[in-house]
Amino acid sequence: MAKLLISWCCVYFFSFGFIFLKSNAASVTYNVLSFGAKSDGKSDATQPFLKAWVAACSSMKSATIYVPRGQYLIKAATFRGPCKSKITVKIDGTLVAPADYRAVGNSGYWILFIQVSRISVVGGTLDGNGAGFWACRKSGKNCPVGARSITFNWANDVVIKGLTSVNSQLMHLVINSCKNVMVKNVRIIAPELSPNTDGIHVQSSTGVTITGTSIKTGDDCISIGPGTTNLWMEKIQCGPGHGVSIGSLARDYKEDGVQNVTLINSVFSGSDNGLRIKSWARPSTGFVTNINYQNIIMRNVDNPIIIDQNYCPNNQGCPGQTSGVKINQVTYKNILGTSATKVAMNFDCSPSNPCSGIKLQDIKLTYLNGKAQSICKNIRGNTGGIILPFNCLY
Repeated sequence: MAKLLISWCCVYFFSFGFIFLKSNAASVTYNVLSFGAKSDGKSDATQPFLKAWVAACSSMKSATIYVPRGQYLIKAATFRGPCKSKITVKIDGTLVAPADYRAVGNSGYWILFIQVSRISVVGGTLDGNGAGFWACRKSGKNCPVGARSITFNWANDVVIKGLTSVNSQLMHLVINSCKNVMVKNVRIIAPELSPNTDGIHVQSSTGVTITGTSIKTGDDCISIGPGTTNLWMEKIQCGPGHGVSIGSLARDYKEDGVQNVTLINSVFSGSDNGLRIKSWARPSTGFVTNINYQNIIMRNVDNPIIIDQNYCPNNQGCPGQTSGVKINQVTYKNILGTSATKVAMNFDCSPSNPCSGIKLQDIKLTYLNGKAQSICKNIRGNTGGIILPFNCLY
């Protein structure tokens, strides 16, 4: 009996040990320090990061690239796929762009992931060091094109979680030509007057979800470009910034449409705009359809609800035509709060392609605790519940 018990125990522990070893062998971790990176914020860590990527990308096992605490100076870097297995980039430290804005500003990108599937970026901070670039632009000097902090091009099954991005030269996070992307619990911070520092830009992508994200920046909190479909946004805190904007559209005549976009349970505070759709006044094959805004709070927002089909910033180089972008099936439901300007709802739609299927339900927007105004041009739709300001939609 004793021999039998000992034999059983041996089998049990052997089996347990085998399972333990197998679970450990199922993944591998590459620490950037092992590839020569230094966490002093001064030594160039670009090549060590790229070497860690090559190792992870070629691994037959699921791989983690680990960035310990500290600061890591990174120049323009491209992390290219396709890779053999799932990769997680786990960041406990801060990635810092060079103080000289020209070091990354001439590339257009700072950190670029391209043609990668099953990639997760978790935690950490990206410091784009954008102040020098903004100053160059303000001075009117001959400046580089500028760099987006982190970009995903032609990437599928992407998770971006717990990341903080500060002071990007241009857009903070770009999702371009991607499928199935989750952006969760991300923070984006830049000064209110920093130019073109959009928080998150999505274009030519499908199946993107953005949730639990706080954005304080100098341009659109979230900008939605042509070819975006099935975009879900919830629990967004926006402001300062230029709101959540679809567009600008009609930059080109032949342009993909935007459809199936939802924004719910979000708060705008002190932003220039709230819910905005904008297009240039020129011919276009583009369209906007099936857009849903619901349960939104506005706090002292300049333009809480706006459709602008005569978009022309600073009134320079305006096309002077009419927008060919067709806007229909847009629902605004349970939008409450305060407008910083007298016009809380402004629908300036195209005379050649009037907005249609616009639905307003339970809107209550006030101006200085008094009555706000609404403006409607070339728009058709219907209403339900209480509508404040006075309904101009018929």
